[in-house]
Amino acid sequence: MKKMTHPATDLIHPKRAVPPGFRSLVPGTERASTVLFDNVGKWLNRSGFDESIYTYGTSGTPTTRDLRNRIAEWEGGFATVLFPSGLAAVAYAFLPFVKPGDHVLVPGNVYDPVRGLANGLLKQMNVTVEYYDPLIGAGIAAQMKPNTKLVWVETPGSITMEISDLPAIAAAAHAAGALVAIDNTYSAGWYLRAFELGADVSVHALTKYPAGHSDLVMGSITAKDETVWQRVKDMALQTGQCCAPDDVYLVLRGLPTMPLRMRHAEKVALDIAHWLKTRPEVKLVLHPALPDCPGHETWKRDFTGSTGIFSFVLQDQFNADAAARFIDALTLFGIGASWGGIGSLALTYNLTKNRSNWPHQGALIRLGIGLEEPSDLIADLEGGFAAL
Repeated sequence: MKKMTHPATDLIHPKRAVPPGFRSLVPGTERASTVLFDNVGKWLNRSGFDESIYTYGTSGTPTTRDLRNRIAEWEGGFATVLFPSGLAAVAYAFLPFVKPGDHVLVPGNVYDPVRGLANGLLKQMNVTVEYYDPLIGAGIAAQMKPNTKLVWVETPGSITMEISDLPAIAAAAHAAGALVAIDNTYSAGWYLRAFELGADVSVHALTKYPAGHSDLVMGSITAKDETVWQRVKDMALQTGQCCAPDDVYLVLRGLPTMPLRMRHAEKVALDIAHWLKTRPEVKLVLHPALPDCPGHETWKRDFTGSTGIFSFVLQDQFNADAAARFIDALTLFGIGASWGGIGSLALTYNLTKNRSNWPHQGALIRLGIGLEEPSDLIADLEGGFAAL
């Protein structure tokens, strides 16, 4: 006979258990701060690096472990660590590997928040940040120094779409004893096998195609080998980096449809890119799958597809004000950051701010293609051109 307890205690320690063996097509959501141990001995011998056990909510629940395992599997890496945003993941691609006095290389077309990290926190740490031409390829060897610890690669550039030669950059970096970290968000790791091409660290903004619905922020770092993973994991544990299981569940729910959504965005973006090339108002379309995009031959060699994010440059007479008129006239394209969600987005950027060698006078407009019908998006863009 079980000892009788007060009903208030029974609400915390119920006497009736649910039957085991439940299975579903969708993953469950396990939430926890405290994780219970069978005995004191197991508690005393716990380790946040032991992926076969659970120690505390910050080190993961079955839900977060499930997502980490799936990302590492599709990327072909050793293991993955989750972060509460894409930018947090970017930061932890640098921080475990640099110290005061070190040198890092970052491409000149880098995503602005990464530039903010490079010019802000890294410089405050007395880490020297040097920028390189994203099309430099093997020539990056000339910029390597004895204290270069990491080379950051963003391919394609998230605004100007240059494709970097990752294998050549990785070979030069490794010859100098430096690690290579890549922002693999564009392809979601689906169209670019970063580790096979020489990367040591692959970073994702899971906010985008994996989550797919513009309703959460999350990032990940996948490491090529155990040594690199341990350094990332150690700093993540020390600083309490973790993600809420409910958000993780939403990413898990988005993964099975990610390839379908990406294929739709790829096709529609290409259709629109080809249509834009016929417009007299457009000087240049920057889409990696188009032959005149910088680095296109490298894209053909290294990538197995393209996605829904690309840019175009207006003719020289159309300045930033004209680009604003264009975007303000759109009704289906939202005005906002990110991409990879269900809705299409449009933004314009002032590239002269950080790119003194940017050769075009006309304004640049970036489009992120969602899941709408292509004919409706083209009709909307026609309204934008009318506003010019």
